[in-house]
Amino acid sequence: MSARHCVAAVGMAVLLSGCLEVKQHPSYIDGEYAGKVDNRSEQVRFHSDKMAWTAAVSNRTLRQNEYNRANP
Repeated sequence: MSARHCVAAVGMAVLLSGCLEVKQHPSYIDGEYAGKVDNRSEQVRFHSDKMAWTAAVSNRTLRQNEYNRANP
């Protein structure tokens, strides 16, 4: 492969590198987000009971602690 072919290949790669860019920003209508609202996990899994959600997260955290699980 000659130097001319290498330069042409690099030039084509540089030109085509931006062709697959996808729009990554959400669409806004009148300054407001035009998508669906995301529910919080305590609303979906715990029927909006924030105390039950907090207790579940705390219990999971305690079970992941190696000091609590290890035998002394």
